Amino acid sequence: MDQPADLTFQTTLHVRYACLCLHAQQAARALARRFDVALKSVGITSGQFSLLMSLNRPEPPSLGSVAATLAMDRTTLTANLKPLERRGLVESAADPQDRRAKRLRLTRTGRSLLIEALPIWRRVHAEIEAALPDPDRLRSELNLLSNTDDRHTVAR
Repeated sequence: MDQPADLTFQTTLHVRYACLCLHAQQAARALARRFDVALKSVGITSGQFSLLMSLNRPEPPSLGSVAATLAMDRTTLTANLKPLERRGLVESAADPQDRRAKRLRLTRTGRSLLIEALPIWRRVHAEIEAALPDPDRLRSELNLLSNTDDRHTVAR
């Protein structure tokens, strides 16, 4: 297979420094590591914190609703729920209106853990925001990218 004539090391450098996807992935990993280190003291990761927090609703959400909130596919969400269910932090039950659907809820233990984790999240989040020139603008621009994602997905 022939390589395109413009696939030079200069092209690699251009992609490395210009690629928004790469920079977003690097930033996401750095943020996750920072929260992971801080939340380790309560025994959860940043992803588990986000998942548990997404369940803190007046009514138990459906699996599909949580997957949409976290921008995850249902299979990944189900895999991420399993360790939380084993630890007794989350329970799932059939939806009374549709027995095929699952509803998820925090247990009393899960809620207690979130109460313990929240001040840690607030402190780290405040430190990160303080280091950014305009966190509201960044949040707005990231939301813009998230909200346009479905329109740019290529059908296979």
